[in-house]
Amino acid sequence: MARLLIKGAEAALGTNTAGANIFSNARLVRVVNTTSNAHLVTLVASVGGSVVGSFTLAGGDSVELEKEPLQGVFAANAGVKASAIGYSN
Repeated sequence: MARLLIKGAEAALGTNTAGANIFSNARLVRVVNTTSNAHLVTLVASVGGSVVGSFTLAGGDSVELEKEPLQGVFAANAGVKASAIGYSN
């Protein structure tokens, strides 16, 4: 079982590039879809910036997203939440 180091509070993701969150410059973010529907999650170069990439997160699933410190994350639905994490020994 993986052990996580929690580095910040979980927050609902914004729903557009202006509402993207950088999670205190985190390089690793746990993203969880708390809804039963699949939703698009998007990584942007900066808050309000251009799209780097995106993926669909199935309902009830979670992923660990690696990103650069100033890159932001947003989702198509505020039911997708995220928090900054790290790995512990």
